[in-house]
Amino acid sequence: MTQKKSFGKRGLTKKSENISQWYNDLILRSKLADYSEVKGSMIIRPDGYALWEKVQSILDQWFKEDGVKNCYFPLLIPYYLFKKEKDHLKGFSPELAVVTHAGGEKLAEPYVLRPTSETIMYKTFANWIHSHRDLPLKINQWCNVVRWEKRTYPFLRTTEFLWQEGHTVHQTEEEAVEMTLKALDWYQKFYEEYFAISVYAGIKSDQEKFAGAKTTYSIELVIPNGKALQAATSHNLSDNFAKVFNITFLDNQEKKRHPFQTSWGLSTRSIGGLVLVHGDDSGLIIPPKIADPQIVIIALSDKQEKQVKIIQAYAAKIHQNLEEQGFKVILDLDFRHSLGYRINEWELKCVPLRLEIGQNEIKDKKIKFVRRDDFTKGFIAENKLASEVGKILDNIQKDIFIKSEKIKNDLTIEVEDYQEFKKIVKDRKVFIRAGWCENEKCENKIKEETKLTTRVLEMQRIKEKPKGKCIICHQPAKHKWLFAQSY
Repeated sequence: MTQKKSFGKRGLTKKSENISQWYNDLILRSKLADYSEVKGSMIIRPDGYALWEKVQSILDQWFKEDGVKNCYFPLLIPYYLFKKEKDHLKGFSPELAVVTHAGGEKLAEPYVLRPTSETIMYKTFANWIHSHRDLPLKINQWCNVVRWEKRTYPFLRTTEFLWQEGHTVHQTEEEAVEMTLKALDWYQKFYEEYFAISVYAGIKSDQEKFAGAKTTYSIELVIPNGKALQAATSHNLSDNFAKVFNITFLDNQEKKRHPFQTSWGLSTRSIGGLVLVHGDDSGLIIPPKIADPQIVIIALSDKQEKQVKIIQAYAAKIHQNLEEQGFKVILDLDFRHSLGYRINEWELKCVPLRLEIGQNEIKDKKIKFVRRDDFTKGFIAENKLASEVGKILDNIQKDIFIKSEKIKNDLTIEVEDYQEFKKIVKDRKVFIRAGWCENEKCENKIKEETKLTTRVLEMQRIKEKPKGKCIICHQPAKHKWLFAQSY
């Protein structure tokens, strides 16, 4: 990620022609992120970080309303802690960054740069938890983690990234399962109501679950090229880690027991998903609920200086009125550049709604508007501006969600036969819903022959009665699972 790039007139490859190149162009051109001198890492620029701050503000409020408290644990984790939970160590070993020297000397015990915090947190939980009165324990931290990735993409997969990781401890497994599903619901609600992305939410296969978990649930995004993006996960850890780290508590009968735990997280990968799902050949498309600004007012230039001042004053009045109504508005008075250049820049950065003000708008008391998502144009009477702008922003939010849902449905195909499965995969990338016996041998055969992995068993299908046969071994299928090639 240290390469340099040059841009053409628009600075973007067409999304339909090469989505990977388009994505990299757009991330740089829209100033969300930049390349770094650190292998596989990125610099998150102010516009990109503002999106992450919006994610934080929404989720953090929900967490706190549920009694989750924020904390912070060290970045360095003693390596011996990872060795305590064998499945956990095995799952993360290829991605671990290990510190062996510090202060000019070789360390007696190496440290790992945090890939996730279960081990260091749970060693501490053993000291914090003694009685049932100490439960439930609900904490979360907003932090960075390091995973040594071989192939990296800005936001989607980087050596270092930002995330939140929630960790809770409960008296019963029923409470832990309830918490796991609550976190999954938070993530689904966030993606659908704020990012305007229709998602698949469901359970992971045993082979794809989090290392050390009993059950993993996931949010999966359907990218317009037919690939899957794992966008958030929630894990029921049962009492696995509690036994390894000797976390115990006295219940109300004074009996010593191991508690049950959960962990759940969402990262800056979510921003990459947002760009991939909604962006177009003109740049970003940001849902109004998370956009800042939501509206740009472009004051048009004029040959007469006196008229320019009148336009500026009128635009400033409109700007103030909309801000007083609670909208996030920016006023563009940059007459150094042409109108075309200014419009292109705001479309690239994706301000959801553009208002243009010139002599005609002042004379007619009607303001020209342009929607960024579909470029619909029209005029709004000045005395109805606030109410109509609100309706337009709401419609943009709804419409881009509907578009996302259509993409998801159009790229999901249900099949009954493995030959059909392979033929579809050969022609294009899609999500395939198919019967599976839930045996790893069949799962591995699909992966080896098609590069598709199990994504999730959708939540609404978990309790469905099994129908049909496994497409590989023809034994009764336990469920119909979603398969796709992932990022």
